[in-house]
Amino acid sequence: MDALLVSSSAVALAEMGDKTQLLALMLAARYRKPLPIVAGIFLATVLNHAMAASLGAWLTHHLGPDALRWIVGLSFLAVAGWMLVPDKVDEDEVKLPSGLGVLAATTVAFFIAEMGDKTQIATVVLAARYPLDFLQVVCGTTLGMMIANVPAVFVGDRLTARLPMDWIHRGSALLFALMGLGTLLFA
Repeated sequence: MDALLVSSSAVALAEMGDKTQLLALMLAARYRKPLPIVAGIFLATVLNHAMAASLGAWLTHHLGPDALRWIVGLSFLAVAGWMLVPDKVDEDEVKLPSGLGVLAATTVAFFIAEMGDKTQIATVVLAARYPLDFLQVVCGTTLGMMIANVPAVFVGDRLTARLPMDWIHRGSALLFALMGLGTLLFA
Protein backbone atom coordinates (compact mmCIF):
# COMPACT_ATOMS: atom_id res chain seq x y z
CA MET A 1 0.00 0.00 0.00
CA ASP A 2 2.96 2.32 0.61
CA ALA A 3 3.81 2.45 -3.11
CA LEU A 4 0.18 3.21 -4.03
CA LEU A 5 -0.18 6.01 -1.48
CA VAL A 6 3.20 7.61 -2.21
CA SER A 7 2.68 7.37 -5.97
CA SER A 8 -0.82 8.83 -5.95
CA SER A 9 0.11 11.63 -3.54
CA ALA A 10 3.30 12.56 -5.35
CA VAL A 11 1.70 12.65 -8.79
CA ALA A 12 -1.48 14.43 -7.66
CA LEU A 13 0.66 17.21 -6.18
CA ALA A 14 3.09 17.25 -9.09
CA GLU A 15 0.25 17.51 -11.59
CA MET A 16 -1.22 20.68 -10.08
CA GLY A 17 -0.51 23.46 -12.56
CA ASP A 18 1.32 21.03 -14.84
CA LYS A 19 1.01 21.31 -18.62
CA THR A 20 -1.25 18.26 -18.79
CA GLN A 21 -3.62 19.83 -16.27
CA LEU A 22 -3.64 22.94 -18.41
CA LEU A 23 -4.33 20.71 -21.41
CA ALA A 24 -7.31 19.21 -19.55
CA LEU A 25 -8.67 22.73 -19.04
CA MET A 26 -8.23 23.52 -22.74
CA LEU A 27 -9.92 20.29 -23.82
CA ALA A 28 -12.85 20.91 -21.47
CA ALA A 29 -13.29 24.43 -22.82
CA ARG A 30 -13.05 23.32 -26.44
CA TYR A 31 -15.20 20.17 -26.44
CA ARG A 32 -17.51 20.62 -23.43
CA LYS A 33 -17.89 16.84 -23.15
CA PRO A 34 -16.36 15.92 -19.78
CA LEU A 35 -16.93 12.15 -19.75
CA PRO A 36 -15.03 11.32 -22.97
CA ILE A 37 -12.29 13.76 -21.91
CA VAL A 38 -11.91 12.03 -18.52
CA ALA A 39 -11.92 8.62 -20.23
CA GLY A 40 -9.23 9.80 -22.67
CA ILE A 41 -7.08 11.14 -19.83
CA PHE A 42 -7.43 7.80 -18.04
CA LEU A 43 -6.51 5.72 -21.11
CA ALA A 44 -3.53 7.90 -22.01
CA THR A 45 -2.27 7.91 -18.43
CA VAL A 46 -2.53 4.14 -17.96
CA LEU A 47 -0.65 3.52 -21.21
CA ASN A 48 1.97 6.19 -20.60
CA HIS A 49 2.59 5.35 -16.96
CA ALA A 50 2.69 1.60 -17.61
CA MET A 51 5.47 2.27 -20.13
CA ALA A 52 7.27 4.58 -17.69
CA ALA A 53 6.96 2.10 -14.83
CA SER A 54 8.25 -0.65 -17.13
CA LEU A 55 11.36 1.43 -17.73
CA GLY A 56 11.76 1.91 -13.97
CA ALA A 57 11.36 -1.84 -13.39
CA TRP A 58 13.85 -2.58 -16.17
CA LEU A 59 16.38 -0.25 -14.53
CA THR A 60 16.09 -2.09 -11.22
CA HIS A 61 17.04 -5.36 -12.92
CA HIS A 62 20.00 -3.92 -14.83
CA LEU A 63 21.62 -1.69 -12.24
CA GLY A 64 23.30 -2.65 -9.03
CA PRO A 65 21.64 -1.60 -5.76
CA ASP A 66 24.17 1.17 -5.03
CA ALA A 67 23.92 2.71 -8.51
CA LEU A 68 20.15 2.43 -8.40
CA ARG A 69 19.96 4.12 -4.99
CA TRP A 70 22.01 7.07 -6.25
CA ILE A 71 20.12 7.37 -9.54
CA VAL A 72 16.71 7.18 -7.85
CA GLY A 73 17.69 9.54 -5.02
CA LEU A 74 19.21 12.13 -7.33
CA SER A 75 16.29 11.78 -9.75
CA PHE A 76 13.82 12.55 -6.96
CA LEU A 77 15.90 15.63 -6.11
CA ALA A 78 15.93 16.68 -9.78
CA VAL A 79 12.14 16.33 -9.99
CA ALA A 80 11.90 18.41 -6.79
CA GLY A 81 13.81 21.22 -8.49
CA TRP A 82 11.77 20.82 -11.67
CA MET A 83 8.57 21.23 -9.63
CA LEU A 84 9.56 24.81 -8.88
CA VAL A 85 9.47 25.72 -12.59
CA PRO A 86 5.86 26.43 -13.62
CA ASP A 87 4.57 24.91 -16.85
CA LYS A 88 2.83 26.91 -19.55
CA VAL A 89 0.80 25.76 -22.51
CA ASP A 90 -0.10 27.99 -25.42
CA GLU A 91 -3.11 26.94 -27.44
CA ASP A 92 -1.00 27.42 -30.56
CA GLU A 93 1.51 24.79 -29.47
CA VAL A 94 -1.17 22.18 -28.73
CA LYS A 95 -2.13 20.54 -31.98
CA LEU A 96 -5.14 18.34 -31.40
CA PRO A 97 -5.48 15.50 -33.88
CA SER A 98 -8.09 16.34 -36.49
CA GLY A 99 -10.76 13.96 -37.64
CA LEU A 100 -10.94 12.17 -34.30
CA GLY A 101 -13.72 12.16 -31.75
CA VAL A 102 -13.34 13.71 -28.32
CA LEU A 103 -12.17 10.45 -26.68
CA ALA A 104 -9.52 9.67 -29.30
CA ALA A 105 -8.32 13.28 -29.55
CA THR A 106 -7.97 13.53 -25.77
CA THR A 107 -6.17 10.19 -25.52
CA VAL A 108 -3.66 11.06 -28.24
CA ALA A 109 -3.11 14.64 -27.00
CA PHE A 110 -2.64 13.55 -23.38
CA PHE A 111 -0.36 10.65 -24.24
CA ILE A 112 1.91 12.92 -26.28
CA ALA A 113 1.83 15.75 -23.71
CA GLU A 114 2.82 13.34 -20.94
CA MET A 115 5.94 12.15 -22.80
CA GLY A 116 8.97 13.45 -20.90
CA ASP A 117 6.74 15.29 -18.43
CA LYS A 118 7.50 15.56 -14.70
CA THR A 119 4.89 12.99 -13.79
CA GLN A 120 6.18 10.50 -16.37
CA ILE A 121 9.73 10.88 -15.03
CA ALA A 122 8.37 10.58 -11.49
CA THR A 123 6.64 7.33 -12.50
CA VAL A 124 9.92 5.89 -13.79
CA VAL A 125 11.64 6.83 -10.54
CA LEU A 126 8.78 5.57 -8.34
CA ALA A 127 8.79 2.21 -10.15
CA ALA A 128 12.54 1.96 -9.61
CA ARG A 129 12.07 2.90 -5.94
CA TYR A 130 9.30 0.29 -5.45
CA PRO A 131 10.43 -2.54 -7.75
CA LEU A 132 8.12 -5.15 -6.22
CA ASP A 133 5.05 -2.94 -6.50
CA PHE A 134 4.77 -2.28 -10.24
CA LEU A 135 0.96 -2.44 -10.32
CA GLN A 136 0.63 -0.24 -7.24
CA VAL A 137 2.90 2.38 -8.80
CA VAL A 138 0.96 2.43 -12.09
CA CYS A 139 -2.39 2.51 -10.25
CA GLY A 140 -1.12 5.17 -7.85
CA THR A 141 0.33 7.46 -10.50
CA THR A 142 -2.80 7.06 -12.62
CA LEU A 143 -4.97 7.83 -9.58
CA GLY A 144 -2.85 10.91 -8.88
CA MET A 145 -3.34 12.13 -12.47
CA MET A 146 -7.08 11.60 -12.19
CA ILE A 147 -7.26 13.39 -8.81
CA ALA A 148 -5.60 16.44 -10.35
CA ASN A 149 -7.23 16.42 -13.79
CA VAL A 150 -10.84 15.33 -13.30
CA PRO A 151 -11.73 18.43 -11.26
CA ALA A 152 -10.00 20.54 -13.93
CA VAL A 153 -12.29 19.03 -16.57
CA PHE A 154 -15.49 19.51 -14.56
CA VAL A 155 -14.80 22.74 -12.68
CA GLY A 156 -12.11 24.26 -14.87
CA ASP A 157 -10.72 27.71 -14.29
CA ARG A 158 -12.90 28.31 -11.22
CA LEU A 159 -10.85 25.71 -9.33
CA THR A 160 -7.36 26.52 -10.56
CA ALA A 161 -7.83 30.27 -10.09
CA ARG A 162 -8.45 29.74 -6.38
CA LEU A 163 -5.61 27.32 -5.62
CA PRO A 164 -2.28 28.75 -4.47
CA MET A 165 -0.22 27.06 -7.21
CA ASP A 166 3.11 28.40 -5.97
CA TRP A 167 2.53 26.79 -2.56
CA ILE A 168 1.32 23.55 -4.14
CA HIS A 169 4.48 23.45 -6.28
CA ARG A 170 6.62 24.11 -3.21
CA GLY A 171 4.86 21.35 -1.27
CA SER A 172 5.31 18.94 -4.14
CA ALA A 173 8.97 19.89 -4.47
CA LEU A 174 9.40 19.28 -0.73
CA LEU A 175 7.77 15.84 -1.03
CA PHE A 176 10.08 14.82 -3.89
CA ALA A 177 13.11 16.24 -2.04
CA LEU A 178 12.23 14.22 1.07
CA MET A 179 11.81 11.07 -1.05
CA GLY A 180 15.21 11.76 -2.66
CA LEU A 181 16.95 12.32 0.66
CA GLY A 182 15.20 9.30 2.18
CA THR A 183 16.33 7.14 -0.72
CA LEU A 184 19.93 8.38 -0.51
CA LEU A 185 20.20 8.16 3.27
CA PHE A 186 18.02 5.20 4.23
CA ALA A 187 17.60 2.86 1.25
